[in-house]
Amino acid sequence: MAKQRQRWGSKLGIILAVAGSAVGLGNFLRFPVQAAQNGGGAFMIPYFISFLLLGIPLMWIEWTAGRFGGGFEHSTAPGIFHSMWEKNHFIKYFGVIGIFGPLAIFIYYTYIESWCLAYSVFAIMGKYQGCTTQAAMMNFLQGFQGLTQNEHFQGLWAAYLFFVITFVINISVVYYGIKGGIERLCKIAMPALFLFAAIIVLRVFTMGAPDPSQPAWNAVNGLGFLWNPDLSALKDAKVWLAAAGQMFFTLSVGIGVILTYSSYLRKSDDVALSGLSAASTNEFAEVILGGSIIIPAAFAFFGPVGIVEVAKGGAFNLSFVTMPVILQNLPMSAVFGLLWFGMLFLAGVTSSISLAQPAIAFLEDEFAVDRRKAVWIFGIVTFILCQPVIFFLGRGVVNELDFWAGTFCLVVFATVETIVFAWIFGIDKAWEQMHHGAMMRIPKVYKYIIKYVTPVFLLLILGFWLVQEGVPTIMMKGVAQADRPFVLGTRIGLILIFSTICILVKIAWRKRKMRSYS
Repeated sequence: MAKQRQRWGSKLGIILAVAGSAVGLGNFLRFPVQAAQNGGGAFMIPYFISFLLLGIPLMWIEWTAGRFGGGFEHSTAPGIFHSMWEKNHFIKYFGVIGIFGPLAIFIYYTYIESWCLAYSVFAIMGKYQGCTTQAAMMNFLQGFQGLTQNEHFQGLWAAYLFFVITFVINISVVYYGIKGGIERLCKIAMPALFLFAAIIVLRVFTMGAPDPSQPAWNAVNGLGFLWNPDLSALKDAKVWLAAAGQMFFTLSVGIGVILTYSSYLRKSDDVALSGLSAASTNEFAEVILGGSIIIPAAFAFFGPVGIVEVAKGGAFNLSFVTMPVILQNLPMSAVFGLLWFGMLFLAGVTSSISLAQPAIAFLEDEFAVDRRKAVWIFGIVTFILCQPVIFFLGRGVVNELDFWAGTFCLVVFATVETIVFAWIFGIDKAWEQMHHGAMMRIPKVYKYIIKYVTPVFLLLILGFWLVQEGVPTIMMKGVAQADRPFVLGTRIGLILIFSTICILVKIAWRKRKMRSYS
């Protein structure tokens, strides 16, 4: 008897799940830093252009292609690509990126996510309460990460404990499947996340000027720092690349996750309005909420000069160093610390469970492995793969994983899927599929954007990267000599993971071919 395919329980469930995949740590940490470092308000011009020409088209492409592939009982990119171009026996190997990327991101993302859970507990316990300067808080963070030993931590035991707890939470959620696990969590976590964020935003904009001698240092003027445009920045290609990169990062497009999620839709389920709703929910979280917390709060405490240095410190320093210092200066600091890090943890876990699903779905669909067994296999393999991230954190391992899996592969995969969707599958057939069961008509201009503008935009991004950054990145320029063996080892590990998935794809299709002949 054929196994019944998993389905989403409701339209709201799939929208919240896809939005949960997209709304992650990048919305509240990476976005404000990228905007502040790339021309402030000027950054928003290429950002919204990228949203219109890359984000929305890719969202619709992945929702439509995923639903189409799901009709052939494929939930991952190799099978979905194959169902769209059956005559080409090689295209499924390009789809390997749609399993490899999420798997590699999951390896380091889960560990970073566990820091948010740890700091939620630390906030309530008052463990970092005495760290009232950024230097003291940095010392606390490095002790927690095991990079140094200090009066707060004597080793990695605390970080490792919270990693194990976070890992078990992730595996437990995906263990219970699409409806019983992922959808159920997102229906609770997403409203809670927005509530926490709204409370923090309200608190930031009602705290006034913390320093009475500097009345101009307030959250409203902090918005000005973030949004006032430096139009000269638009001449810099890096600003445009940063905006496009942020769009990939924030919408979770080009990873393969949305392909997998949408494969559990029914053929008559809407993808046009649902895809737009999920994208809009993410943009609200990023632009309205993410842009209204860290930078405005930091500006109020550190002023126009200090905020520049704060923004240069990067997303992690903002979250785990700057924000705890700021929150300790507010009444009920423990509560707001819990809300801040609790919000980040919820954003992280709704994203990380989506990263786990493609590999699990691949085992289910192509090897007919029972879901619970597939989850156990995934859990054991990824737990082992997470260990280098934890023990070699200061050696460039995370940066290497993030670049190849979380940046480069996104653009490559998005380029391939756009060409397959619009040119191989055919834009006319694709357009018809996009509107099947749709509750809205997509503006016809997007038919031409998807076919011409989006692939050209993606190819230009790849071209600019190869010219500006390709050779230095490959040759490890800027990497400390002591870290080069670890970076090289990470690259070898990634190649082995990618090769293994390719071999598994080959085996799966050989078995499929044998079954068709029998």
